[in-house]
Amino acid sequence: MADPKKRKLHTTNAIFDPENGDAYPVQHGMGAQFKVPGLQVTDHFFKVPVDHSGATPGEITLFVREVVAPVNARRQQPYLLYLQGGPGFESPRPSEASGWLKAALGSFRLVLMDQRGTGRSSAITTANLARRGTPEQQAQYLSFFRADSIVADAEVVRKALVPRNATTQDGKWSILGQSFGGFCALTYLSHAPQGLIEVLTTGGIPPGISEPCSAERVYSSLFPRVLTQNAKYYSRFPGDVAVVQRIVNFLAAQPEGGLLLPSGSLLTPRAFQLLGLSGLGSGGECHRQLASLFGSDHCFAPSGSWGCMQLLGLSGLGSGGGFERLHYLLEEFFDSEGQVNPAFIKAYEAWMAWDTNPLYALLHEAIYCHGAASSWAAQRVREQHFAAEFDAVAQAQAGKPVMFTGEMVFPWMFEDFAALRPYKASADLLAAKQDWPQLYQPQVLAGNTVPLAAASYVEDMYVDFNLVQETIAGVGGARHWVTNEYKHSGIRDDGARIIERLLGMVRDVVLLE
Repeated sequence: MADPKKRKLHTTNAIFDPENGDAYPVQHGMGAQFKVPGLQVTDHFFKVPVDHSGATPGEITLFVREVVAPVNARRQQPYLLYLQGGPGFESPRPSEASGWLKAALGSFRLVLMDQRGTGRSSAITTANLARRGTPEQQAQYLSFFRADSIVADAEVVRKALVPRNATTQDGKWSILGQSFGGFCALTYLSHAPQGLIEVLTTGGIPPGISEPCSAERVYSSLFPRVLTQNAKYYSRFPGDVAVVQRIVNFLAAQPEGGLLLPSGSLLTPRAFQLLGLSGLGSGGECHRQLASLFGSDHCFAPSGSWGCMQLLGLSGLGSGGGFERLHYLLEEFFDSEGQVNPAFIKAYEAWMAWDTNPLYALLHEAIYCHGAASSWAAQRVREQHFAAEFDAVAQAQAGKPVMFTGEMVFPWMFEDFAALRPYKASADLLAAKQDWPQLYQPQVLAGNTVPLAAASYVEDMYVDFNLVQETIAGVGGARHWVTNEYKHSGIRDDGARIIERLLGMVRDVVLLE
């Protein structure tokens, strides 16, 4: 395999902003080329600005993986950029042609881009973030890792990678956005629609795009959905009511109010409730650490024993097989002698991968903001409207079911988790930041002419269906497939069917009533 440090870079010109025509040299180099079953893969590296506006100096490396079916390696094909969920997680690593990837490769060359700050794209970790200086300097640097910068990066890649010919409609490509990747897709449609042929999204239409910050309304709508998923979980596994109560009471009785873990993190009752991320919600992209514990199931497979998990093992109460995953994990908490099982601790720490992927915790609420601060919206909504329901200790001691939380980030996580503690001040600064750049342009979206097909899941625990309807009603030409067949993990559970249907919709082959 080629050493990326020794790869040769050549310089091309790329222009991100079509309005003012600003151009800057872009370095693009090819890395390794290799094959996996049914796939031919080429790695690419780009140097792009930290700040595409040019106001803040510096460069980062962007990693892109081009995937093609071997039979099409020498053929001209249109390109499809896949934007994964997150924020803060790298693109999946293909190990074979299966699931939605196999379906997509029948029509496209696939581009898997590690979004900036993840994977091999100048990944931000808790170790290297410390070298960014003061909390103020860290917060400023992190502010350049949202969807607007991701789209700017994608435009650089498109102009350097996609040939200008009839097949690509003169250098354009299609995009597929899952979850947060769908949010990025609407940012793309807002700021650079001229580079797009068509757009597909799965579980990823952003809510409240006309609001300065929709985070509070988002969590006000999602907490009830989390409660519903908890009720469904305990209906499926009624014996786990007592199991979870026992665990919470055990943790609360520890000298420091929680169990000290090998990492230095404190497993408190509230930190234990975060297993709802992995137990209640989604089977998203692969989580490599969990796969190493329980056996791999690559992200493109239609199903699997443990499934592909992204973001703390997001694969739970809102996904196919998620309830079972949580149940099997909980039964491992105590060993046969009533002591904490090391297997549970190992799995829990792998799921809570804040050291390697801290961007999710640091920027999660910021993805909803452009012009106002989030001010720790999830915590405020929890305290103001759902304090009793999510008080784990009180519920356990009262003999009531303990509620797991969902896809929320709370300020106390920067106290309980050792990897996040050094960045509490930076996180507070980001939560207080008001001058976020505009992510969406509602007027542009209203006049959109790029074909868009979106799959929305009625029981999605992460992207509220009602808020999605508000947004998509304001996007010109959008075709909306609403289904209760899948949860947030639909692209993993039945990706080939979903992609084929969306392609049919966006090309007017499948007509919706």
